[in-house]
Amino acid sequence: MDDLYTLERGDGPLLLSIPHLGTIIPDDLRDRYTDIALTVADTDWHLDRLYAFAQQLGATILGARMSRYVIDLNRPSSDESLYPGQTTTGLCPDLTFRGEPVYREGCVPDAAEKQRRVAKYWKPYHDRIVVELARLRERHANVLLWEAHSIASVLPRLFDGKLPDLNIGTQDGRTAAASVMKAVTDAAARSDYSWIANGRFKGGFITRNYAAPQDGIHAVQLEMCQSAYMDEAPPFDYLPAKAEAIQPTLRDMVGGALDAVVALS
Repeated sequence: MDDLYTLERGDGPLLLSIPHLGTIIPDDLRDRYTDIALTVADTDWHLDRLYAFAQQLGATILGARMSRYVIDLNRPSSDESLYPGQTTTGLCPDLTFRGEPVYREGCVPDAAEKQRRVAKYWKPYHDRIVVELARLRERHANVLLWEAHSIASVLPRLFDGKLPDLNIGTQDGRTAAASVMKAVTDAAARSDYSWIANGRFKGGFITRNYAAPQDGIHAVQLEMCQSAYMDEAPPFDYLPAKAEAIQPTLRDMVGGALDAVVALS
């Protein structure tokens, strides 16, 4: 499945999932997309590089290769909204975050095409999450699923004003033990970055679906402002100085959550 995702296996109680890392739109689909969509601007750029420190924590790192414009791996396969009443994007988005059309006229995928993409692209990623969580749970009484995301800091179509730099989500405390959440928010509070817990972003489908604190699986989503580590304008360059400045905070957050998970054992 190297064409669908990358996987680096570790033996620590940590699965780092990056479902919006991918930039690939398959050749047989490309002529359906608008020129603006082919820039894949809504990618969670460079997060594999930003989170490279997770290898030192023994993490298993799973990263998607397909663009979210093909299928959004952090949405339910039913395409049910995760934020009823709020503007959001679906399983196969037809608009970009800025409201631009993703598809050329007449090329928006129908229900049958969506289900084809679920089977071909969505299901393998989720099957891998299940396999890796089961493998880690065989070794550890409690494990941490860390959902890594990033987004442009100002998107009027989706939210008002500028987002806090760090947006922590645990579905209002349902997806992780309180001690795990406290470790994350304490780390954020020690930093120089603005942050919020369970604000606009409470955790997407992966966080909500695979979390089972009662069974030893604690899930946390972090939606970061891209302005904290990269240039938000094309060509979306990684900014090493900014990235190096925020990495200690990220390591403090992930490491603190991991320590809290291990302490639960």
